[in-house]
Amino acid sequence: MTSLQLLSERSATAQAPQASVHSLYTSLLRTPAEVSQDAVRGFLHRQLDQAKGLPCNLPDDLDALPDWVSENSRSVAERYGQYLDDRRAGKGRSFFTNKAHALYFLQHVAPSKLVDGAWLYGSVKHADDWRYHGLIRTYLEELGDGDPAMNHVLLYRNLLIENDCAADAPLADELYLQGTIQLALGQLSDEFLPEVIGYNLGYEQLPLHLLITSFELSELGIDPYYFTLHVTIDNASTGHAHKAVQAVLDLLPTDESRSTFLERLRAGYLLNDLGKGSCDVIKAFDLEQEVVAMLEAKSTFGQHMHSDYCRLEGRTVNEWLATPGQSREFLTALENRGWIKRNQDPQDSRFWQLIDGPGSVMFGVFNGYEMQLLRDWIAGEWQPGDPARQANPFRTRFRRKAMAATPAVAPDIKPEVATVQPMERLIALIAPDSHPTPDGLAATRTFAQHLSHGSLTR
Repeated sequence: MTSLQLLSERSATAQAPQASVHSLYTSLLRTPAEVSQDAVRGFLHRQLDQAKGLPCNLPDDLDALPDWVSENSRSVAERYGQYLDDRRAGKGRSFFTNKAHALYFLQHVAPSKLVDGAWLYGSVKHADDWRYHGLIRTYLEELGDGDPAMNHVLLYRNLLIENDCAADAPLADELYLQGTIQLALGQLSDEFLPEVIGYNLGYEQLPLHLLITSFELSELGIDPYYFTLHVTIDNASTGHAHKAVQAVLDLLPTDESRSTFLERLRAGYLLNDLGKGSCDVIKAFDLEQEVVAMLEAKSTFGQHMHSDYCRLEGRTVNEWLATPGQSREFLTALENRGWIKRNQDPQDSRFWQLIDGPGSVMFGVFNGYEMQLLRDWIAGEWQPGDPARQANPFRTRFRRKAMAATPAVAPDIKPEVATVQPMERLIALIAPDSHPTPDGLAATRTFAQHLSHGSLTR
């Protein structure tokens, strides 16, 4: 597409109504066929306009890309080595102050993780063009080649479930931006091919935060496999980072459109820098603020659920909860009454005894993340309350689980069915909205098998 055509498209979509990012994200993920292409196109143009003023560290000479990737990997490895030296010398964690902080991170980056690989979805329509095969292989590997134990979206969803975190927790609109960009690029891949290739090039580079996150999650008793998998699969030698460079070189035009293509590729690369990244999310955590916000959200449901027998500072619990904005003062009242004993073992607090364990009066009121917020807030500086401080952070706490068996309800698509509409059927099933389902996993396996044998035909 020429620059003139791009300007024309932008003009045509400039007046289109703009839904919230969260709304567009949800629609693209759940009902993509019902989303207006103009809305998706307009969204991408707006993001590209935002990104175009950002500094770009891509080399001017594309022949230098392999060296650029290698240098990035070397620099990250060097900085991570320094981090490990600091930890061996007794320095504390760099990212997560406690387990609640880590679970906060997992929930707040979930919108991007639950659409992992979506920006490459459109590439599967070009299985008969060898130049796309690196992109397609990357997409299929994000989908675990149809193995439910390796599908990245399922891995992350299971990680949230294991820690009793809500996969659909309400989050700020900006936290859906990157996930929406990925879904939008996947939906309009052919129209935004240079941007897709550029975005993929940036996304598949190994970041330092991924290594530190993996280390500190394990230290806090959270399985880091989703993150360690990305450390290995994105390697610059043979992994996704290498394939991303090769895709740039393979799909780069040789005619007069080359300069425009490169300009758009750089713009796509810069889309990675929009919104709140992992480090921004980590820095935004405030334990007390999160505890208060959580209790405030709960108060709507609990304001009529308590007896009037107990009074705190002259008010019943129902009265405390019925007044918006009183959650912090309510916590203070609980402290003054001695129901919460800060900086001590939470088990010493009557409030904790009411919510912890299957025999507690308020069992099930709080999910795992909410319980961890309360536990870490009550424990405060009480060091034995943080088991990670007593453990060796360099000791591996998790071993890879045995590979899950493929569900019997998800058989591979039968050859006689695949011969009717092979591409259309498989492509529809391996889309971001359906690939983690049993049928989607089966379709992914079939697509991967046919691709490896060169037998995908229309």
